[in-house]
Amino acid sequence: MTQRLIELLLFVGLTSAWGLMHGSAGWAVAGALAGAVLWNMLDGLRARRLLKWLNAADIAQTPKLSGLWAELFDRSRKVIKNLEKKIQSSNARLDNFLAAIQASPNGVILLDAEGRIEWVNLTAAHQLGFDPQKDVGQYIQNLVRSPVFKTYFFGDDFSTEIQIGGIGARPSVPSKISVQIHPYGKKRKLMLTRDVTAVDLADNMRRDFVANVSHEIRTPLTVLSGFVETLQNIPVNETDRNLYLGMMSQQAQRMQMLVSDLLTLSRLEGSPAPGQGDWIETEDLLSPALQETHALSSVLAHPPHEITQVSELPFFVSGNKSELHSAMSNLLSNAVRYTPAGGSIRTGWHLRPDGWAEFFVEDSGPGIAAEHLPRLTERFYRVDRSRSRETGGTGLGLAIVKHVAQRHGGQLEVKSTVGKGSTFSIALPPSRVQQINRQ
Repeated sequence: MTQRLIELLLFVGLTSAWGLMHGSAGWAVAGALAGAVLWNMLDGLRARRLLKWLNAADIAQTPKLSGLWAELFDRSRKVIKNLEKKIQSSNARLDNFLAAIQASPNGVILLDAEGRIEWVNLTAAHQLGFDPQKDVGQYIQNLVRSPVFKTYFFGDDFSTEIQIGGIGARPSVPSKISVQIHPYGKKRKLMLTRDVTAVDLADNMRRDFVANVSHEIRTPLTVLSGFVETLQNIPVNETDRNLYLGMMSQQAQRMQMLVSDLLTLSRLEGSPAPGQGDWIETEDLLSPALQETHALSSVLAHPPHEITQVSELPFFVSGNKSELHSAMSNLLSNAVRYTPAGGSIRTGWHLRPDGWAEFFVEDSGPGIAAEHLPRLTERFYRVDRSRSRETGGTGLGLAIVKHVAQRHGGQLEVKSTVGKGSTFSIALPPSRVQQINRQ
């Protein structure tokens, strides 16, 4: 301020002296006024330079200023630099926050007070079929057309979530999206979505599993309790007694098989996958499984099946011997149970050209229609329920085989043609195969 006053007095003094030199005292006053005006114009020019710089907000430019305006320029530049640093820091935090929300497995949608989309992450866009750029500004009720959602959105109770069908949901391909709204700010809303299809399917599978187990156990229990009551209350001869006891034993074995398979499944799902330290020769796996198969065929089929071992050079596979034996036995016993008496069954281990090992069971049974193939490994799923019970199956065998194959890094493969038979294979990856070095 002192510098500006000195500058003003200097301008007024010089112009006043110039006027006094060229005339009377009146000229001196006029010169003083002209000096004041000239200084004011010069000062205003500096002020406009500063305002122009402030409007441009370009710190790299330096306007020509002096005095108080130069000091104001320096202080303004420091303030602007600090503000820009804070803005950059805030923008970086905002970007990180949005990136975190973008990476969330749950959908996030921000809605304004009118229900228009302000921001949507890719998860929500994928779940609800939005375009994350083009649909910004659209009314949410125009994009989510579910009547359940509209009733929920225009209601006042957001304490619970709702479920709506996902994009492309069909009876054969169900899709469920959970939606919950959380009001915030001035009538704004945060809408969260998550895909609950897997959870919904798991709940349905659990309910079906409990229902199926209950049904499978109830049938033999009903038979057992009926025969027990008969033997307790009605005199029977020795022949009938032996017949009843035989049927009771058969139902008890059926329940025992069911419980055994359930325990096997539980153990497979709850234990770590087998390591690759134990190597078993394929012949050591196949021989006991074939002995059991011949014995089962002689009991169930008259005449027995023609069971052929396809011989190839044996090799080693890595895994859990009891699990692999269980899987092989299940495939072979299924072939025996579903192939008509006297039919042919071929089985063996062989190496594929791609290095995978394969245990296969090929039968001449009735075959399986294509629509049943995707569901064969579901627990208790049966193509022909009446025939399965006649042959003593529990409906868990292929589920066990699939789990064993997956635990060994492999897969269960099925090929079947109605009227020509089926081929079931357990394929193991090359990392679990080792050829025998014979010298």
